[in-house]
Amino acid sequence: MKIFITILVFFLFSGIATMAQTAGLLTVSTTTSSTGGNFAPRNIVAIWVENEQGEFVKTLLAYAQARKTHLNTWQAITTAAGTAFNTTDAVTGATRSSHGTRECTWDATDYNGNAVADGAYFVWMELTDKNATGNYSSFEFTKGENPENLTPQNVPSFASIDINWQPTGVSVFEVSKNTIKVLSKGNGNYTVNGDNIKEIEVMSIAGKVISKSTTQYINISSQPSGIYLLVIKTGSTRVIKKIYKN
Repeated sequence: MKIFITILVFFLFSGIATMAQTAGLLTVSTTTSSTGGNFAPRNIVAIWVENEQGEFVKTLLAYAQARKTHLNTWQAITTAAGTAFNTTDAVTGATRSSHGTRECTWDATDYNGNAVADGAYFVWMELTDKNATGNYSSFEFTKGENPENLTPQNVPSFASIDINWQPTGVSVFEVSKNTIKVLSKGNGNYTVNGDNIKEIEVMSIAGKVISKSTTQYINISSQPSGIYLLVIKTGSTRVIKKIYKN
């Protein structure tokens, strides 16, 4: 009986440990180049995250509205997940007319808005400039309590790659993002509604803390237009919300 209880306790605590969900922000940056296709320099590109099991987690960027079916790898993984071409929270747009630096972020949630467990994940990038499969590559990183910065070697169509994971806190049990609501009041003013909010940090997509507030009100009217992250601390947990300032 004593051995049985010991084993039971071990598995119970092991189960709790596997639920660790470190809140944080992943920033991804890369400079694109042609595959040599007949539509170059026009191109379509997608960046997304998969888990260690090869399952789709979330699209981070998709410049591919009209010709997205030629991003075959991205199409296949999103379709397998039952959410073809999903772009929830992603940076989106039409075909790019030229190449340049592409930047996006991941708030450590899946396309349903649920916080994901710590562990190994993969950033995938795919680009084509023809009516066929182009170039694609993946890069492994670890989501957890420790920061991680990766600068992988250049691969076809993707250079100057920077993948940066910055943890902001640990949440052992998932907190539904739906309990936190961010309302825009216009002119860079926002109200954050939710229970037990202790502090709100405003961060740039590069991970720089711009301001902090201990109230539910945020004012970034002096900041340039773009994407910002709200790190909302609620007791022992943290929730990240993405906002767009016009």
